[in-house]
Amino acid sequence: MAKRGICMKYRIVLASGSPRRKEILAQIGAAFEVIVSDCDEKTERREPEALVKELSAQKAAAVAEKVSGAAVVIGADTIVAFRGEILGKPKDTEDARRMLAMLAGNVHQVYTGVSLILKEETGESRTITFAECSEVDVEAMTARQIAEYVATGEPADKAGAYAIQGKFAPHIRGIRGDYYNIVGLPVAGIYRRLYEAGIDLKTGEKIFAKGIA
Repeated sequence: MAKRGICMKYRIVLASGSPRRKEILAQIGAAFEVIVSDCDEKTERREPEALVKELSAQKAAAVAEKVSGAAVVIGADTIVAFRGEILGKPKDTEDARRMLAMLAGNVHQVYTGVSLILKEETGESRTITFAECSEVDVEAMTARQIAEYVATGEPADKAGAYAIQGKFAPHIRGIRGDYYNIVGLPVAGIYRRLYEAGIDLKTGEKIFAKGIA
């Protein structure tokens, strides 16, 4: 039982150097720090949901080893899937054009896997892993439109070779599901699961049951 007036807090640690994920957490006012995972990501998974879950778990685990005390470590991995093919970050500009030509005029899926490692002061820990899927409907595009977008350089480090929140916005016909999941971090899903586990994502504070002080 906590002493009256003392608020237990967890460090919120994002195990990713992604600017988009940092922006999303900053947008909700979360007090967090970044420790980039340096793990060698490997998986035999070919099913999108299982793949992103496994890779997010690897990232979170690699960072959790470096963190002591009470902390929440957030690992995430995002991929684009279209008709059975998993599209990660393009290898080069030609690969980016190939991906965009596939997606243009069609609906595809964006999966983000999230692993939350909840570490206690006692050294005990538990992991919550989940995946979100959103659908993106892309307008038909001409070869010139694709080439012009690739020339911006924006596709280089994006799964599926596009950024929905960037210069690709004019080519998005519609979405179904969580927009922030498409950007790279389903923050609503993270917030809800941590709250249910007794932790406020925005402050890192422990949420005690009503009547307990």
